[in-house]
This record gives sequence, C-alpha cells and structure tokens, in this order.
Amino acid sequence: MPAIEVGRICVKIAGREAGEKCVIVEVIDDKFVEVVGTTMKNRKCNIKHLEPVEQTMEIKSEDVEEIKKELEAVLA
Repeated sequence: MPAIEVGRICVKIAGREAGEKCVIVEVIDDKFVEVVGTTMKNRKCNIKHLEPVEQTMEIKSEDVEEIKKELEAVLA
C-alpha cells in the first residue's frame, strides 16, 4: 500500500465525496490528514476514509486554488 504522505494522491472511500480524487497537503497526526480535491475545499480527513494510489504530485504552493489546478493537470 502506498504511503500516506504530503503530495500523495488518494481516492476518498467514505463521506459525501466518496469516489473523488484528492491530494494530501498536510499530515496532521497518525489518524488525520488535510486534503484538497478538484471539487472539494481543503478539509481534515480520517486516513481510514482514503485509498492512496501510486500517483504523487509536488505541492509547490500554499494556495488551495493553485494546488487544485496542479491536481487537475496531474489527473488529466
């Protein structure tokens, strides 16, 4: 299983965004991370609700809109 780390792209498997791809922007602790998705704003998410994929991307900016654009480009 791919590591839970900043820049790791994941698929949400629970909650109202289930099935959506997102990227980890911050590891909060051993249970929670902060994620940003193309259609969701940045939010705290339980690691159990994420399915990491092989893809990663570099987080170059603190700006959520920039991260969303980069994520869309990586997923395109």
